[in-house]
Amino acid sequence: MFKFLKGVVGGSGTGPKDLPYNIGEPYPSAWGSWTHHRGTSKEDGSSVSIFSLSGSSSQDGHLAAGRNGVKRLRTVRHPNILSFLHSTEAEISDGSTMKHTIYIVTEPVMPLSEKIKELNLTGTQRDEYFAWGLHQISKAVSFLNNDCKLVHGNVCLASVVVTPTLDWKLHAFDVLSEFDGNNEASNSAMLQYEWLIGSQYKSMELVKSDWGSIRKSPPWAIDSWGLGCLIYELFSGMKLSKTEELRNTSFIPKSLLPDYQRLLSSTPSRRLNPLKLIDNSEYFHNKLVETIQFMEILNLKDSVEKDSFFRKLPNLAEQLPRQIVLKKLLPLLSSSLEFGSAAAPALTALLKMGSWLSTEEFNIKVLPTIVKLFASNDRAIRVALLQHIDQFGESLSSQIVDEQVFPHVANGFADTSAFLRELTLKSMLVLAPKLSQRTISGSLLKYLSKLQVDEEPAIRTNTTILLGNIASYLNEATRKRVLINAFTVRALRDTFSPARAAGIMALSATISYYDMTEISTRILPNIVVLTSDPDGDVRTKAFQAIDQFLLIAKQHHEKLITGDTNETAGAGVPSIAGNASLLGWAMSSLTLKGKASEHGSLASANATTTPDLTTSNPSSGGYADTASSAVNISDQPRPSSPTSTDGGWGEADSGLLQEDHDSDKEGWDDIEPLEEQKPPSLSSIQAAQQRPVVHQKSQNTSFSQPKTATRTSKASDEDDLWGPVAVPASRTVPHIVNVQPAAPKEDDGLWGSIAVAPPKTTSRPLKTKASAALDDSDPWAAIAAPPPTTKAKPLSLGRGRGTKPASARLGAQRIDRSSPGS
Repeated sequence: MFKFLKGVVGGSGTGPKDLPYNIGEPYPSAWGSWTHHRGTSKEDGSSVSIFSLSGSSSQDGHLAAGRNGVKRLRTVRHPNILSFLHSTEAEISDGSTMKHTIYIVTEPVMPLSEKIKELNLTGTQRDEYFAWGLHQISKAVSFLNNDCKLVHGNVCLASVVVTPTLDWKLHAFDVLSEFDGNNEASNSAMLQYEWLIGSQYKSMELVKSDWGSIRKSPPWAIDSWGLGCLIYELFSGMKLSKTEELRNTSFIPKSLLPDYQRLLSSTPSRRLNPLKLIDNSEYFHNKLVETIQFMEILNLKDSVEKDSFFRKLPNLAEQLPRQIVLKKLLPLLSSSLEFGSAAAPALTALLKMGSWLSTEEFNIKVLPTIVKLFASNDRAIRVALLQHIDQFGESLSSQIVDEQVFPHVANGFADTSAFLRELTLKSMLVLAPKLSQRTISGSLLKYLSKLQVDEEPAIRTNTTILLGNIASYLNEATRKRVLINAFTVRALRDTFSPARAAGIMALSATISYYDMTEISTRILPNIVVLTSDPDGDVRTKAFQAIDQFLLIAKQHHEKLITGDTNETAGAGVPSIAGNASLLGWAMSSLTLKGKASEHGSLASANATTTPDLTTSNPSSGGYADTASSAVNISDQPRPSSPTSTDGGWGEADSGLLQEDHDSDKEGWDDIEPLEEQKPPSLSSIQAAQQRPVVHQKSQNTSFSQPKTATRTSKASDEDDLWGPVAVPASRTVPHIVNVQPAAPKEDDGLWGSIAVAPPKTTSRPLKTKASAALDDSDPWAAIAAPPPTTKAKPLSLGRGRGTKPASARLGAQRIDRSSPGS
């Protein structure tokens, strides 16, 4: 018999050296003669609990009861019963004697008495936590009594342990036995090891060893008494020393008192069934118990119940014990989100609970779940993640953002919902600093190029603002290729006035990245045009920017005079005051002006603080102080490029990015700057206005004027100072309209030198053959349309337009073979 029990208890080894766990420090208290140790796994270092029981010989009664406990714990499984992992029995040398020791390895737990001291809960929070714990132990006892027909025999404070998630679990199965209710006439002991139970925990019939009465009683009679002892020890804070102390009910909550008295009834048959204690007692109906119960059966709830529950959870969590929320509710919430049973509003509660954790705990308990959620196809989850990205974005590592987060977030750039596109755009303020140069140049800039021509004007404005914010993270070559085209060719010519204003501010915020040539030839000419903009705010910002860039030009001029050729055009120049206010407005413009059906309650996300385009001092007083600054701005060093060989940009420049540059070029390189076109001379225009116009009829209703007809020599382009600010060329094919010229006015000829350039067409230029020299006396010859490339077909003789060729005859024809000399 002993060999059989030893085989059941025994593990893989014959001693503690072969135990695959490390035995740590013991806890101050444990049930019976057992010692409760902390422990860790030798394989992965995970925490465990190790219980040990020693005896002088293998026939020791305590060891026999211990073997019974090991067998029962191994075979009985329930969520509220301690989980068994491993066991072994070995002979340990203790000096001159040998001791037989049983080891049980379980999930990591802590004695309930120690955990209560550690939590130190008081008042309502203590009662709520005790209610949850008693609820769990009552379920375990009910399972043993009602479902398994087993009797635990010694339910008390020492037989309860607590997991890291603050769940209560029942253990100490040494006395546990089957309920022998069928043999009522037998007077033999039903509980073989009842002598291990302390006399203060024994019910009246157990003290008298009235086994006949016990067998006639319900299976829960003994353990219901034990539950009453547990309740007394919990609320009194003292260990029960004698049975008479149970009559002191001053510590028991009033809502629990009737059930407490029924548990301790002197008549075993009238004692309360633990199952009814759970269902009927008012004490167990509180916020904590109901919240945890809802979370545990979340899969059984419908979408309406889930949505309502998770919207209330953030406020409810503040009223619950903080330790229980973090150690119990937070893991439940994370797993429910990860496996798809929770609704999108649960993310708000998760982040709120996560804010109560330390940075290290947040990265371990919350961040992995959030990263997995980015792969979700649920649009509501994606929106919630983007709305709260500022709360956890800083905790994401660059590798995780680049490899796991951005590929999923980037799908939002092309989403059909304008609101989701805007949220995706705003999220780049947090994510872009963590992206590699390859991802920024190869993916992000292409998405932003498309968003700059988005149908929503607010998204176009926000894209310009974002480019100004992330300019410092771009490679120097990429900045040269993208920024000016994005800000001038697109933003400054946008039909939405805030987009034009954003373009001006973005140029000012990124002034340090432009050299003097770019400022004078590509930036200033485009900004000057906006000084006559219909929008007052755009005009104001245009004048401020002009002052700022002219200050740079003056400083450059002074440096050239003094012989200093070091071009640090915009180094250290403060940007326009008020950039931050426009940034905040633009970020919320889509929510305020967009479609209400797409936004709904999500508009509150726009109230979050976003980074500004610049770091200028608000107290600088605008450009007045900038212009009068005594500090030579050009002397300040230009910020270094963030390019690093570690990011793989050098390889990308010569390989992948070069290929992208040739094909896509982020969408901005296909935007050519305005062509410098020399208008017809003043004398030619005046002469042309005094001559009648002869309109030639043509078979085509429209034609495309080739570029070669309007281009002039390079020397002429350099002399034309107004070329850079010419009206942008039209990309549509113009239609010829026969309009008689108005009578020439005396002042009309004065505007000829800055006349609007002919429209630039997208059609292929006509291939013209070399023609005769132009007539110098004809002022329109220089701008006349090129001759047609195909010959006109002869017209009919009846209309006098030419000779009609003889039509070919069918059939055989007579051939005149007579010689000319005959």
